[in-house]
Amino acid sequence: MKLTILGCHSATPRDNARPTAQILEMKGHLFLIDCGEGTQMALRKNRVKFARIKHIFISHLHGDHVYGLIGLISTFCLLSRDADLTIYGPKGIKELILIQLKLAGVYTSFSLRFRESEINTPQILLEDDSLQVTTIPLEHRIFTHGFLFQEKPGDRHLDIVACQEYEIEKAYYRKIKQGHDYVKENGEVIPNTELTTDGDQPKSYAFCSDTVYKEDIVPQITDVTALYHESTFLKSHEHLCEKTKHSTAEQAAKIAKKATVGTLILGHYSSRYGDYELFRKEAQEVFEKTELAMDGKVFEF
Repeated sequence: MKLTILGCHSATPRDNARPTAQILEMKGHLFLIDCGEGTQMALRKNRVKFARIKHIFISHLHGDHVYGLIGLISTFCLLSRDADLTIYGPKGIKELILIQLKLAGVYTSFSLRFRESEINTPQILLEDDSLQVTTIPLEHRIFTHGFLFQEKPGDRHLDIVACQEYEIEKAYYRKIKQGHDYVKENGEVIPNTELTTDGDQPKSYAFCSDTVYKEDIVPQITDVTALYHESTFLKSHEHLCEKTKHSTAEQAAKIAKKATVGTLILGHYSSRYGDYELFRKEAQEVFEKTELAMDGKVFEF
């Protein structure tokens, strides 16, 4: 699982401070999460192949999370893209994009689909044999949800030595890896646990965009491999959180601690701060394994 931060700052874009956008690589998929201004330039800078992006997830319709989307879609058209594209987001995302395409006289060369949500309970947006993507209900000034990306359990690891000792033909290996016992010709059953070891631990990533401190998300994100949680303010400006519906670094760390996540990644910093290490320091007083999102930074799990 690989996460590339394309942008991680709040409000308006600035030199070397792009608004929110991320690329998540998981199980062969390349997901774009949020799409603030300048996202396509950041994609080029980080050498991300546009054609591999087939699913885009938008947390809410504030400009610093969505204003780069129409530009990216227009570029897809100019490049004569033919791969299908599905956009997941709050109700209104379809209208927002289609009216801009209509007024600009732009026609897509590919199938453009929308999956809108307006329900404040977790909804499965995407599922295949290897993973599942679910919404995380958040609380902001407008309808907002985050996203939970979860790998499904994979095959067990084959114990080649054990299989050879039992003289098992290779044709049976796949079924054994899938968890089946092996039955010899004489009817003797060899338990799967004697032929395999546990498979890799499924990885998971929770993206919690703009939100106030919201403890009721903890059960849904418990034990995730990594959690990105907005941290617009430091504790000294906590009084601004209720008005703006944002969180502090300390509050993000409290969520991470309660959810026993593997790694906390902070982001969505207010432009009032110049030293981002203050965010890490504040969060680590509550949750030690805290990292800072930075434009262009890559996390591998």
